[in-house]
Amino acid sequence: MSQGGEVRAHFFRPAPELCRYFTTFYCVEFASSENRDSFDYLHPEWANFRFVSGCKPVAENASGTRVGETSLYFTGPSSHAVRFEFDGSLRMWGVGVLPLGWAKFIRTDAAKWADGLVDGHAVPALAEFSDLAHGLFEGAADVEGELARLNAFFLARLNLPVADEARILAIHTALIDPEVDSVATLVERAGASQRTVERVCRRAFGFPPKLLLRRQRFLRSLAKYVLDPSLKWIGALDSQYHDQAQFVRDFKQFMGMSPRQYGLLDKPILTAVMRERAAFAGKAVQALDTPAGGAG
Repeated sequence: MSQGGEVRAHFFRPAPELCRYFTTFYCVEFASSENRDSFDYLHPEWANFRFVSGCKPVAENASGTRVGETSLYFTGPSSHAVRFEFDGSLRMWGVGVLPLGWAKFIRTDAAKWADGLVDGHAVPALAEFSDLAHGLFEGAADVEGELARLNAFFLARLNLPVADEARILAIHTALIDPEVDSVATLVERAGASQRTVERVCRRAFGFPPKLLLRRQRFLRSLAKYVLDPSLKWIGALDSQYHDQAQFVRDFKQFMGMSPRQYGLLDKPILTAVMRERAAFAGKAVQALDTPAGGAG
């Protein structure tokens, strides 16, 4: 139970053929117990589709773009927090898209969508996902039926080709290794030239290698703190941080606030979702998942 309502989060692994393209499929139900506005923050993550029934949140990214009153929110790979506010009960399905999934199903330059937030119904490039949103919720809430429709949609598109598959997987594998602490090491692990790694990162991951590595160490720290706030921030710091000041700088860049400000916030949905995700997949945030989906 969160302040102002009850949160139920259900995580599912996609069909086996899809696991290498997506983190998890997840259904979040928030039953409001008070007639008041609530807000929360999405941390940096891979691209996501969020299909919503009921109350439609208003989402706002770091550049001030606001999206609301839609049943399909799409965020590209992100390096900044997205704030969302809501004033009632809702049901939401989320689809976390791994870099290989981006290359297969989105098939555009991820860097052009980096930190982007759009109404999926208003973007021609997302038209087929808009159709999925219109048909996902049919009648009464039906988690198993909705999950089946998500799987069927992507399974029907498995024949789409993937460019640079081996390189994407090699870079992703290196990226989630806490021992990889520099671009030079990432390039060595990927087995390609730095220019190639930068090109593939731009197209499938959305950001340059250096920023991706910084995001990883930040998210490892954030996840550790959310799962056990008794550690305090100093106890949650990733081993790649030289000192707390470096972490505070990263926190302000990625979340738009200080660690102390974040710690004081009521996080009515995200804390419950991250804890349930950790219990299900082994990792609290999707950017720490393996290239095979989930925690591995």
